[in-house]
Amino acid sequence: MRKTVLTMVLLTIVTSCKNSKSETPQDQDLLIKNNQVTVPETHPVFKKIKTQVVTEQEHSDGVISAGTIQAIPNHYAEIASPFSGRITKSFIQLGQNISAGSPLFEILSSDYFSVQKDYTDALNDVQLAEKNYRRQQDLVKHGVGIQKELDEAETDFKNKKTSLSNASSALKVYNSKGGGIGSPLLVRAPINGEIISNKIVNGQYLKGDADPVMIIAELSKVWISGDVKEKDIRFVNKGDQVSVKVSAYPDRNITGKVYHINEIVDEDTRSIKVLIECNNPDRKLKPGMYATVNFSTTPEKTVLIPVTALMQQNNSQYVWVKTGKSQYTKRAVTTGETDQKTVRIISGLKSGETIMTEGGIYMLDAK
Repeated sequence: MRKTVLTMVLLTIVTSCKNSKSETPQDQDLLIKNNQVTVPETHPVFKKIKTQVVTEQEHSDGVISAGTIQAIPNHYAEIASPFSGRITKSFIQLGQNISAGSPLFEILSSDYFSVQKDYTDALNDVQLAEKNYRRQQDLVKHGVGIQKELDEAETDFKNKKTSLSNASSALKVYNSKGGGIGSPLLVRAPINGEIISNKIVNGQYLKGDADPVMIIAELSKVWISGDVKEKDIRFVNKGDQVSVKVSAYPDRNITGKVYHINEIVDEDTRSIKVLIECNNPDRKLKPGMYATVNFSTTPEKTVLIPVTALMQQNNSQYVWVKTGKSQYTKRAVTTGETDQKTVRIISGLKSGETIMTEGGIYMLDAK
């Protein structure tokens, strides 16, 4: 009797175990087949999945470019000695504001003496040629002169005036009126501005091909030179307002406008050089500083999804699109601009579809 009861208990336990296993069907596993995943409600991953309906939103991509602040060329002048010679006097100091034509320094130069002599000789020659021409005119007028000699005197006078004009032009190149032979050359400022670099030392000898010894810049306005990618240049137009940030003043809002768009594409970087003009009344923007330029664009409707929804496989990107109660299908997408939270979808999704925004990482190891 006891043996019979024990046998019945064992049979009951075995039967119970078999029934228990049959109550957990294999279709409760997480499966991926033909780019489609099924996530049963009883699977632990099911509770970790979050979804979102795709919608179109008003969005302005903006075009961001790195740039460098520079002085505007016609507001910037590098001053070098036009001749080899010795500096005898300096009239300026570093940081000084000056006007165009202000004296900068004097230099004694034998080369400049030669230019002075050429001018003086040409001036004397013109005076003599003019006297001779006037004398020949008077002789012909009174019937005692020869027309041929008058013509020759006139030609010589014209030639001498041309030589004087050339010698005078040579002096004007150096903003000089000549002075006496042996007088120093007075170098003057070509523009208004501030002395931002000064290497002048009284008594120093300069060579004619030496580097600039002084820099003048008028920095109330500056340029920012940036590069815009070829694909984004359609968003940039001359006169557009832009926002500028510099690391030296992170909390400062700086605005500028597009001054010039280059006509040539850099074949190495596939970008176009763009110049932005900014007001700089307090001179805070220094040539050489790095800047970030944000070109605003016209808002347009586009699909934006959370960055957590975007998955990566090799060189392609995809999302999981909900296609059933517990089913999701892998769909390749083409992306555009992104930030820390969202990414723009150019193609592959449309408004109204539901995508997996969290949990996609668990699909990577599914079989």
